[in-house]
Amino acid sequence: MESTDHQLLLPLVEEENICLPLPINVVSKYWNVTLPMSEAIESAKQYANSNGSVLIEGIESAERHGLGCKIIHSSLSELKKIIDAGIPPIVILPGIPEITQHASVISGYDDNEKTILHYIQKGNNDGEQQEGVIPQELFDKEWSEDGRLLIILAPHNVLFSIKLNDSSEISNRLCLISERLILQKNTSEALASLKKAIELDEVNQTALYLSGSILNEQNSNDCIPYYEKCIALNGRFYLAYVGLGNYYLKSSQFDKSEIYYSKAIEINPKRSAKIYKNRAYLKEKQKKNPEAKNDLKSYLKLFPKAKDRGIIEQAIREL
Repeated sequence: MESTDHQLLLPLVEEENICLPLPINVVSKYWNVTLPMSEAIESAKQYANSNGSVLIEGIESAERHGLGCKIIHSSLSELKKIIDAGIPPIVILPGIPEITQHASVISGYDDNEKTILHYIQKGNNDGEQQEGVIPQELFDKEWSEDGRLLIILAPHNVLFSIKLNDSSEISNRLCLISERLILQKNTSEALASLKKAIELDEVNQTALYLSGSILNEQNSNDCIPYYEKCIALNGRFYLAYVGLGNYYLKSSQFDKSEIYYSKAIEINPKRSAKIYKNRAYLKEKQKKNPEAKNDLKSYLKLFPKAKDRGIIEQAIREL
């Protein structure tokens, strides 16, 4: 299955489920492993009110049906090496507004054009796979916002044939397990799992961020050092800036909140619509009405189908 042109031909797959995310299904089918949707449907019953995907459920399904998995923090050069070994990697990228993150299958790269190719669900009229093309520099910037997390699913013999820096693999897996525990409303176990993840790898940005998020939800100022360490390790870790902005907003420390929201927007101005609405609120409190108005306009531009659109439009008129 080795690729000579740095591009892998992936199967066209449309079936997905919260417990069988599309990228897991695509890569499994690439290896001629069909994961039963019935299992995913049964597992999904425990996440009735959840949005998004439970990646660890899909990974565990793939492992039950014969594939091996590595969850690593990677680099652009390593990602290319994995593709050239005939393995389509799954990466965690920023989501579109109001979706925190999404997993995407990378199907190839073009060094001449300096682009990365990723799988798009819809085929063309001939039923063939389509590629999404993203400039390599932009891809790496966006990938870095979540710590360059990468998931490799492959038969065990293929997995063992490539050399990877997988020292944080167990720590990363504990992060995905913790995300599942959070969705199951089991925050105490999630925190315990993340504590183990940090003990195994004290510079695991994902584990630090998730720990901060749980504590932030509990309105505990213990979230601050987790977010701050995350940012110290990766100055582009977008969600940690948002987390600090949210914490300081809740505690009415508007100047600090504005600093962190503005830094997040500087890193990626299109990643979240809600951040503009939050910043508009604190700017109004600071009597910065023209700036608040601009932020509300940005919110609606990024999230035109917002349920509170009417209320926001009224607020814009009144500012």
